[in-house]
Amino acid sequence: MHSTDLDISDYYDSQTFSRIKAYADTLETPCLVVDTSTVLRQLDDLMAGFPYAKVYYAVKANPAPEILTLLRDRGCNFDIASRYELDKVLALGVSPDRISFGNTIKKAKDIRYFYEQGIRMFATDSEADLRNLAQAAPGSKVYVRILTEGIATADWPLSRKFGCQSDMAMDLVILARDLGLDPYGISFHVGSQQRDIGAWDAAIGKVAYIFERLRDEDGINLRMINMGGGFPANYITKTNELSTYASEITRFLREDFGDDLPEIILEPGRSLISNAGVLVSEVVLISRKGRTALNRWVYTDIGKFGGLIETMDEAIKFPIYTDKTGETEEVILAGPTCDSADILYENYKYSLPLNLAAGDRLYWLSAGAYTTTYSAIEFNGFPPLKAYYL
Repeated sequence: MHSTDLDISDYYDSQTFSRIKAYADTLETPCLVVDTSTVLRQLDDLMAGFPYAKVYYAVKANPAPEILTLLRDRGCNFDIASRYELDKVLALGVSPDRISFGNTIKKAKDIRYFYEQGIRMFATDSEADLRNLAQAAPGSKVYVRILTEGIATADWPLSRKFGCQSDMAMDLVILARDLGLDPYGISFHVGSQQRDIGAWDAAIGKVAYIFERLRDEDGINLRMINMGGGFPANYITKTNELSTYASEITRFLREDFGDDLPEIILEPGRSLISNAGVLVSEVVLISRKGRTALNRWVYTDIGKFGGLIETMDEAIKFPIYTDKTGETEEVILAGPTCDSADILYENYKYSLPLNLAAGDRLYWLSAGAYTTTYSAIEFNGFPPLKAYYL
């Protein structure tokens, strides 16, 4: 994927890309440049598609104060994964009632810390965690995360580590009530960069069954569905428009819940931020491994440990642009570190111009999410990825 067969207009309007590139070209590489007006446009699209839902931004996608402030001022809520993210969001003046502790894996002392800061909404998926919540955050709203199917169709699946089976989820809701907590709802996540809209249909069907069983058999009225994230960003593999996701998911909800929808929460991260960012790297070296080797190795100054960890197993395929044009050939792309795992794309072949040389720049499109936060602090002494916000 190179400048001769990559259409920038598939990813950015020409004005936005020109603005990002002009600024990026004044900076040292590697760096990330994020266009905040694109973030706001994506947020507007999401809110237009789901006017009945509350947005809880997944802070882990990109916790830059510039992004958090923007979303705070638009009335967004925040999905938090750790006390460190919590401190960041509270420091910006966000009130505790706009925050959810969405991580099901947490220490008792961290639960207590959140509770002391005024947070009253927590995710859970196990009995041990639920008992910690009852002790350290008495009376709080809890929502139970269930396992969902979607591993095969999500580029970055999440299903195995988090969540529990539906029958266990019902037991946990009943236990939450018995422990004096407020059994508030059910959550699921169909996997990050989920391309199969049907994954939401199956998950919502499971949730409807849980709501019904608990109401009819245990007198518990759940009031909220947290549908997590999973809406895709615009990478090489094409996806449907967000409006298509919204209309289909809304139809699934209406089929199962009629007009009387419970409170709906969305936790977007990637879909809001990815397309707003361009990561700029420089070619360090180009070589072949033998006189008759067919593929050039292109080493760039960003790699798995500099922020591109989502190239692991070549899961996320970033569109890559270069100013160089002309005849191309397939290459193997690798990062700069002394670690043999730091190969970005070897099986999926990117084609880059034959006249590409050390010192030339590569522009990784749709790289605004999960790059700065995955960047190592000092692996091989390389500093963390610098980011700039327009």
